[in-house]
Amino acid sequence: MELIHLPPNALKPGQRLGFSLRDASGKLLFASGSVLPASDAVRELLERGAYTYAHETEAYQREVTARANTLVHQNATLKDIARVQADFQHDRQKPAAVVASDVAQWLDFQSRLHALLKEPRTEDFLARFEALHTEGQERLQRSPDKALLMLVYDAGQELGQYTARHALLCAALCHLAGERMGWPVDRVGALTRAALSMNLSLGLLQDRLTQQREALRPDQMRLLAGHGDRSADLLQQLGVRDDTWLQAVRLHHDAAPGPLEGRAVPEQLARLLQRIDQFAARLSPRAARKAQAGAQAARSIFLDERKQQDEAGAALIKAVGLYPPGSAVRLATGEEGVVVKRGLSATEPLVAALIGKSGNPLYEPVPRDTRLASNAITQSLAPHELRLRVSLEKLLRLAA
Repeated sequence: MELIHLPPNALKPGQRLGFSLRDASGKLLFASGSVLPASDAVRELLERGAYTYAHETEAYQREVTARANTLVHQNATLKDIARVQADFQHDRQKPAAVVASDVAQWLDFQSRLHALLKEPRTEDFLARFEALHTEGQERLQRSPDKALLMLVYDAGQELGQYTARHALLCAALCHLAGERMGWPVDRVGALTRAALSMNLSLGLLQDRLTQQREALRPDQMRLLAGHGDRSADLLQQLGVRDDTWLQAVRLHHDAAPGPLEGRAVPEQLARLLQRIDQFAARLSPRAARKAQAGAQAARSIFLDERKQQDEAGAALIKAVGLYPPGSAVRLATGEEGVVVKRGLSATEPLVAALIGKSGNPLYEPVPRDTRLASNAITQSLAPHELRLRVSLEKLLRLAA
């Protein structure tokens, strides 16, 4: 596919894209439909001129043509008209782009994040990071339940690309819990950025540890110790200047239990991130252990290290429920299935029944309203206890 180099400053922060925005190698920076954030990294990118695929620009070309026609009717100079028309000059016919499934789009997004976290020491790190952060937040906001369904379910199934899987899940949970806390947008933004980057200095060590059956070696323990400080230092070297973001990363393993009120903002963020980090880790399997059931993971963060109710943990449970979308459950009917949508109550989500009370798979997922006593959830199941290959695409239709 042919790449087109956009003219410098052809776009501006705050503009919603009608096509994807890419770097010179074709790597996706911002997906079509994204709103360009007003950050220094994005401004530098636009000043240089980013790239897009030629076949994606047809609608934009029509818009440019209409703008030029308007200038003609306004008796504008030829120079002004030519400047508008110079933005894009490609009019060859291209095949229509294939729209990927929701699952495929998330997997592609995860792979791009994994590539960045694996090798962060690049000149364009901050621009790529901001692009991925923006894309992830927009995907989450378009359909929070669908995003949770994919991320939580996926976390319980796979060992590969754990670094990116865990970062994505934590960022989504942080966004929803931060909103539940009533925090302002900029604070939630610092929190979600911290979630994506908190383990940056570890590289792919986490991926290797998920495959390891033996106990941590001394050299691995040394790498894990103090990685919050090292990740914050690395982020600073890569251009991050947001102190709230940096401090949340620095403290995310050192936040003390207790109420959040009275703490500095970065300490509040670090405590919430710490509890979400622990919760998400329990949802994921390792070579040495199975993943936990959703409710078991939730209960582990409801009480703090002093056995008191944990404010940060409670905020997360209120945001995603005791049985989060993507987790497996057993119903009073004897059926087993997967939670597809949060309910008004933390204990009454919408469930897709997948296995009948006879133990045989159902032909299609059947929605069950667990507010009804006959459909009530009786048990939270660990991922390996649901012995069925699940079609996420079918479940996502119920989560819409």
